[in-house]
Amino acid sequence: MSGLFGPGSWTGVAVACGTLFGLGLVAIGYGAVRRAAREERPGPGVWRVLVARLPGDWTPRRVVIVTVAGAVAGALTTWPVAAVLTTVAMLTLPGLLGPDRQAARRTERMEALATWTEMLRDTLSAAAGLEQAVLATSDIAPAALEAEMRRLAVAVRSGRPLPAALREFAEEADDPLADVVVAALVMAAEQQASKLGPLLGELAESVREQVAMRQRIDAGRASVRTGVRVTVIVTLGMAVGLVVFNRPYLDPFNTVTGQAVLAVVGALFAASFTYLTAIGRIEEPVRLIGPPALRATAGSDPGGTR
Repeated sequence: MSGLFGPGSWTGVAVACGTLFGLGLVAIGYGAVRRAAREERPGPGVWRVLVARLPGDWTPRRVVIVTVAGAVAGALTTWPVAAVLTTVAMLTLPGLLGPDRQAARRTERMEALATWTEMLRDTLSAAAGLEQAVLATSDIAPAALEAEMRRLAVAVRSGRPLPAALREFAEEADDPLADVVVAALVMAAEQQASKLGPLLGELAESVREQVAMRQRIDAGRASVRTGVRVTVIVTLGMAVGLVVFNRPYLDPFNTVTGQAVLAVVGALFAASFTYLTAIGRIEEPVRLIGPPALRATAGSDPGGTR
């Protein structure tokens, strides 16, 4: 018995399954792109929460291309599971195995924060006031914080109180280490704290130590990613080679049992990549300044800065 269905039936089933699966992914990808618009709507809908967790680079164009590739793979192999696995792999593997741009961006922003803190310290040592120091350093801010610093300077020049402008800067920067620096600046602005320069120097040194630690971690993760890349390339190369040059060797996968085994193998690969991603994730410390903190401050400080 060569299989449950004939080759023509398998091809039709593969194309149908790939098309249906692709339409679902297109809908998910479109929702991911429209995530910002959805978040403005009231209500905590389950669909909106799920879409918000999808990667931002799942654009409709990419989802359509990946879906077509999955359907082609399913049609060529006559395996419905191959269509699904190809689609999922092309969506997820580039982000898992490619360069960790998010970590690099995070490290760059941390270095920029340390540089700005040192600039503030040096400017304050020249007997300048805190507000004047913020304005002076905003014009020569590091590139990674240039946009946030420009908005901070605009807010201060427009007459907004410095503590409120600094809190908005911390919310835009969205970084726990930036919260620590801003908390010190806000306390100095509201309570006229002395010896702010030495404190900023210590904070800058602490941030640079964090940067060095992350760079060591990123170096270790890069070696793991390289090993995983080699494993994936060898596995995919062997699979493609067998499909092209020795197709009879894969005849057992033409059965329902073979498709189930292939699905299990794919699930094991997915579980291993998910585990690698989870153990390589760095837990961020709790933020000191953010929307909840701002609301609490506004509610408990009547007549405070607005």
